Amino acid sequence: MRISQLFLPLAAALLITACGNKEPATNAVTQAEAALSGIRDDAAKHAPEELKAAEATLAKMKADLAKEDYREVVAGVPPFNAQIKTLQETLVTNQTLAAAAQNEWDALNTEVPKTVEAIQVRVDALNGSKLPKEITKETFEAAKTELEAMKATWAEATAAATAGDTQAAADKGRTAQAKGEELKNQLGLNPTLASATPPPATPAN
Repeated sequence: MRISQLFLPLAAALLITACGNKEPATNAVTQAEAALSGIRDDAAKHAPEELKAAEATLAKMKADLAKEDYREVVAGVPPFNAQIKTLQETLVTNQTLAAAAQNEWDALNTEVPKTVEAIQVRVDALNGSKLPKEITKETFEAAKTELEAMKATWAEATAAATAGDTQAAADKGRTAQAKGEELKNQLGLNPTLASATPPPATPAN
C-alpha cells in the first residue's frame, strides 16, 4: 500500500505543474514501474486481470515517454493510480481467501483420508457377512458405490491441491467430507442420538 500512497501525490503535482516537461514525465514512469514491481509476482497469481490493465497503462506511458509526448505520459497517471488501487484491493482480498482455503484444505487433508479408511474397513468387514438389521442389502450396495464416488472426488481434490488450486481442492474436499459423513451414518459408524442420550434418572423413593 505504501507504493500507491507515494505515487498519488506525484499525480497531483504533475497535473498542477507544467506537464509538458520531460523530468516529471520520466519520474511518473519510474514511480509507476516501482509501484508494479513490488507486487507483480503476487498480482500475477491473485489478481491477473487487474495486473494486466495496469501493465497496459504503464506500457502506454513508456511508449509516450519514448515519443517525448510528455503530456500523454502525465495523462496516464490518474488511470494508472486508479488501476493500482483496484489491483491492491483485489490482491488483498484474494490473498485472504487463498489463505482461508489453504487452512481448510490442510484440515480436510488430515480428516478425509481417515474417514475414507474407516468406511473402507467397515465395508470390508460387512462384505460377505450377515448385515446388521439396521443396514439393508440395498443400502450396503449403494454405500459401496458411493464410497467409490467419494474416493474419486477426493482424488480430484488432491490433484487440484497439487496443481496449486487450493480453492478448488477445498471445495471438492468439502464435498467428499460431506459424503463421508453420510456413508458413516448409513453404515452405522456414527453413534445414534438414542444411544448417545443417557436414560432418564429414576426418581428416588
